[in-house]
Amino acid sequence: MAGTGDLDEGFYSRQLYVLGHEAMHRMGTVNVLIAGMRGLGVEIAKNVILSGVKSVTVQDEGQTAWTDLSSQFYLQESHLGQNRATCSVQQLSVLNPHVHVSAHTGPLDEDLLLKFEVVVLTDSSLDDQKRFGELCHSHGIKFIVADTKGLCGQLFCDFGEKFEVLDRDGEMPATIMIERITKENPGLVVCTDDQKHGLSDGCKVIFSEVQGMTELNSIGPVEIKVCGQYSFTICDTSAFSEYERGGVATEVKQPIQLDFKPLSEALQDHQLLIFNDFGKISRHNTLHLAFQALHSFVKKEQRLPQSWSQSDADFLVALVRELNAVAQVDQLDEDAVRRLSYTAQGDLAPMNAFFGGLAAQEVIKACSRKFTPLQQWLYFDALECLPEEGGQLEERSFSSKGTRYDAQIAVFGPAFQEKLGNQKYFLVGAGAIGCELLKNFALIGLGAGEEGHITVTDMDYIERSNLNRQFLFRSQDIGKPKSEIAAKAVREMNPQVKITAHQNRLDSDSEGVYDYNFFMGLDGVAAALDNVEARVYLDGRCVQHQKPLLEGGTLGSKGHTLVVVPHLTESYGPAKSSSSNAIPLCTLKNFPHRIEHTLQWARDQFEGLFKQTPENVNLFLRDPGFVERTLANGDAEAVEILEGVWNSLQDMADGGKHPKIWEDCVSWARCKWETLYNNDICQLLHCFPPGQVTSNGLPFWSGSKRCPHALTFDPNNITHMDYVVAAANLYGHIYGIKGTGDRNSIRETLARVKVPSFTPKSSVKIHTTDEEMEEDRKKKGDDNEKVQLEELKRKLSSLKNSAQMCPIDFEKDDDSNFHIDYIVAASNLRAENYDIPAVDRHQSKRIAGRIIPAIATTTAAVAGLMCLELFKLIQGHKKISSYRTAYLNLAVQYFVLSQPCRPQDFEVAGKKYTLWDDFLVEGRGSNQQEMTLGDLLQHIKEKYDLNICSLFYGPAILYNGHEERLKKSVSDVVKMVTKADIPPHKKMLELIPSFAEDEDCELVPTIRYMLK
Repeated sequence: MAGTGDLDEGFYSRQLYVLGHEAMHRMGTVNVLIAGMRGLGVEIAKNVILSGVKSVTVQDEGQTAWTDLSSQFYLQESHLGQNRATCSVQQLSVLNPHVHVSAHTGPLDEDLLLKFEVVVLTDSSLDDQKRFGELCHSHGIKFIVADTKGLCGQLFCDFGEKFEVLDRDGEMPATIMIERITKENPGLVVCTDDQKHGLSDGCKVIFSEVQGMTELNSIGPVEIKVCGQYSFTICDTSAFSEYERGGVATEVKQPIQLDFKPLSEALQDHQLLIFNDFGKISRHNTLHLAFQALHSFVKKEQRLPQSWSQSDADFLVALVRELNAVAQVDQLDEDAVRRLSYTAQGDLAPMNAFFGGLAAQEVIKACSRKFTPLQQWLYFDALECLPEEGGQLEERSFSSKGTRYDAQIAVFGPAFQEKLGNQKYFLVGAGAIGCELLKNFALIGLGAGEEGHITVTDMDYIERSNLNRQFLFRSQDIGKPKSEIAAKAVREMNPQVKITAHQNRLDSDSEGVYDYNFFMGLDGVAAALDNVEARVYLDGRCVQHQKPLLEGGTLGSKGHTLVVVPHLTESYGPAKSSSSNAIPLCTLKNFPHRIEHTLQWARDQFEGLFKQTPENVNLFLRDPGFVERTLANGDAEAVEILEGVWNSLQDMADGGKHPKIWEDCVSWARCKWETLYNNDICQLLHCFPPGQVTSNGLPFWSGSKRCPHALTFDPNNITHMDYVVAAANLYGHIYGIKGTGDRNSIRETLARVKVPSFTPKSSVKIHTTDEEMEEDRKKKGDDNEKVQLEELKRKLSSLKNSAQMCPIDFEKDDDSNFHIDYIVAASNLRAENYDIPAVDRHQSKRIAGRIIPAIATTTAAVAGLMCLELFKLIQGHKKISSYRTAYLNLAVQYFVLSQPCRPQDFEVAGKKYTLWDDFLVEGRGSNQQEMTLGDLLQHIKEKYDLNICSLFYGPAILYNGHEERLKKSVSDVVKMVTKADIPPHKKMLELIPSFAEDEDCELVPTIRYMLK
């Protein structure tokens, strides 16, 4: 179990980056009770079990009914009439081998609840909530209530009195480089301008490495007050010594203590409502009363309101008015109360997914004391999913059909269910969000009709680390294609769903599969991708084919959703420039001051030494055109690449320095250590001594420039040996030499290694900025590089044949391959050079491996919100106000749901367009004769009153006054200028025009030219 012994880091790897080891160990000691095993209860149980508590007991007295199948993914028709908890426990048990899962089929009572540290109630009466809430509050048991009714839901938390939160947001403590500190009251701290400090009033920091005003280094945490993005004030520094240089301020996270009211008291306190959709503030207050009124309704009538019953809705409104006579809520939203009544019998998988993620995250907070809990009520509704313009369905259409969709039909009616079943959707990605989406698709019946279909593609295979949040997969599936196993799980959940699994990457290479006909046969697309480039590409294909897109993503406890509606909203859009986040080359090479810099440097070292150079050598040996292609990259890059090839090949060809036995690899690693951590640092300090001052008389080594010191190799130092062991093994691999991890034998070899002496050179120039480096390169001109290139070409042409090398692709998840060993050691040694605090293997792996932290709770919530937007798309909602873009952070209960942005318009020759506008041209007439380029220009002139002066196909110029091309067919001109045939699958060409009427216009409608 999670709480006994070491954590299974392979299983929990991505979640550990969200919660950390200490929080995970605390969770592993907690026993959780989840009452109610309908759709919401099983969602919470699934997420809590995956998170790694000690044990989970699921309780339910009820028996499976048709209405349960709409949202309970572990129940099947064969379970009808059987206990819900008993039917669910086996599948819940296999989600996480470290968590003990059991079922309780008896009623809830005091003796049962007292066995647990956390109790979650779903599908419960208000009387039970009050009674058990008082019991839990008085015994220090964390108490959570979660409920969904149709398109509305509520969440309540009571973690007792004096609940201590150890880390309120889970963010890494800020580390700030100091530019200067003033002597005054209060003292002003000015940070270097390379990164905003990100602190807020009341945060506390400790100081280190401050020179001059050394008193700061020895005092405890100091509270700060923010002055700006790069400055803050601290305590009285007027009596301290004069500040000289340097210093680091490190945030010290402070525990916070929270008090909770028991549910009976919290019911009366509207100040405890957490708002999430700022267009619905009055509705949140109304729903607080409406849920209480709904309990009264059920108590009096022994049933929920009938679907779309006007009389029941009137009764519920009357009950709410009675409650409001005491509560005095302004602007009571009676329309929302009516729609709650109309849909309360509904049980919707997306709503349960959203609230299941939120409620499970609160369980994690209760168990781990990490993140800020909900204080104390949260209401959410998606009533805008209902028909627009106040459309009302008829009560008689909602009688039970005895189908698995009854609880969904109770909200939307049978006609919508039929439309949902006949949808054709394309899901790209079958990872964490993809699994959650597919589960929801199966439950709601997407693609389950006669004409419906789902296509899912994912090129990845299942790994052990996936099992913690990609809940459709099991340990026996490791190594199998994600899409195939996910599709199989969907068929088991709902045999009616028609689904096809592909293993294709979605990019230009797969356009033969996902061509014009494929996209035009779709009703919509859902993106469950983990990188921006793939999202941008898919978004472009959806805009090109005028298809709606559902997009969502997560980063630990943070998530976002976006719905793209043709002609109504903006699209995902092009990739935003990330150059502002790029680390300057000179910082990496000579002036690192953060661990991220040393880790990137180590990753660059790995790629250069063990991957790029061996790959280039192999290309040179087998590809006669390699040198000429390399020259096309530019002289500077060509010199660097060809020098690396020459240095490697001359040794191999001449029987020179390349390794022939294992001992040679150890010798190389030891000498490489000396170069990187001693010689290079000595050369840097020779160019810029510790006392160096700038032309302005200021210390050179100040602010973000940390003065380094050289290291002396010590075979008894673990990190020193870590580097040699990893580097020697990797170096041996690229030459086909088998290595070893035996440190004793490596030490014996090291004793015989002769390390060349080193003397710094005054002729070496070290650049202090990237701009200076570029200017220096321009001053030297290209002549020097051209001379070097000619010499390299001559040398390379004289080499004899050599054996191929073995390049190494970086793999972060194999702990036996020395890849992460090398990165950790290389980075931490360089950090030691510059007195940067080292980080452990876990954090090094996350940063250098660019691992995205992930947790099942956020994934479930995001997928739920995406599917609520799906309901709107399928109904064809026309109002932009019906749709929602969401940003959430479950760590701190931060929700921003807002209306999507409209597409930006642009003007061409006095007429407005958006990205959704294009000029569709049928390239062939009824006689199947393709139009000429001149015909195309004339067609645009006649139909749109615009004269094309230039026409582009990608970067190729089709027309720019080329009269001789006007009589050729458009496709012949394309083939002529691209010097390539048009692929057979291409049925549409995207042509970018420039118009004489508005030649300087940056944006223009695309010409979609249909070939077939």
